[in-house]
Amino acid sequence: MARYKITVQYDGSGFCGWQLQKNQRTIQGELEQAVNKINKNKKSRIHGAGRTDTGVHATGQVAHFDLNIDMKSENIKDALNGNLPRDIKVMELSKTNENFHARFSAIKRYYQYRVRNDGFILDRNFTWHIDSLDLKMLNKSAKIFLGENDFTSFSKSNEEIEHRRCIVYESIWKEEDQVLNYYIVANRFLHHMVRYLVGTMVEIARSRYDFDIFKNLIKSPKENVNVAKAPPQGLVLTRVDYETN
Repeated sequence: MARYKITVQYDGSGFCGWQLQKNQRTIQGELEQAVNKINKNKKSRIHGAGRTDTGVHATGQVAHFDLNIDMKSENIKDALNGNLPRDIKVMELSKTNENFHARFSAIKRYYQYRVRNDGFILDRNFTWHIDSLDLKMLNKSAKIFLGENDFTSFSKSNEEIEHRRCIVYESIWKEEDQVLNYYIVANRFLHHMVRYLVGTMVEIARSRYDFDIFKNLIKSPKENVNVAKAPPQGLVLTRVDYETN
């Protein structure tokens, strides 16, 4: 039995997120079906680095699975892509050691959020289209939660996790080709965390949410607070780092 690491790209528009759900189309479900087809219908579970939400995309999602098959890695990759729908593609595949875990071995995850305000509509499935924003105010807000903080105020409640502290290594907005791109890198992300942060920062830049309230929610986290959530289509998981990278 060998363990394989894959890097996956997908358009999340037509999926109910990464995680398996009964009677729903998911990224994990499609990948497992493809793996099982080349494994003569023997089931193999796919483990992903991040559980992206409904409508969220990825260019650098990482996953792993175990497979007992006499095929070269390049041929396995081609076989998977031949059995996957057009909105999912395996970009890289390689053998890895048996202790590697796509989720628990990860040390950094990278997300990008795209906001457009120039009226161009052809990328509407991959950007949030809104009015003009104050870039300086966006970055003033983005700096507040650099370092280690408790993101209880900006995540969906989940009793299964021990704590909601994350270390944010990068948090910055940049204007590039008439698109405002937000880049955030952290050791881990909580459910809806990036979308809550982006949504609230945007409301601050629109003068619809108080900056000091936002700052206090980072420094003194609370449950069930009034924060805004950005729509899913602007969010992309772009990269996952491991110790061996």
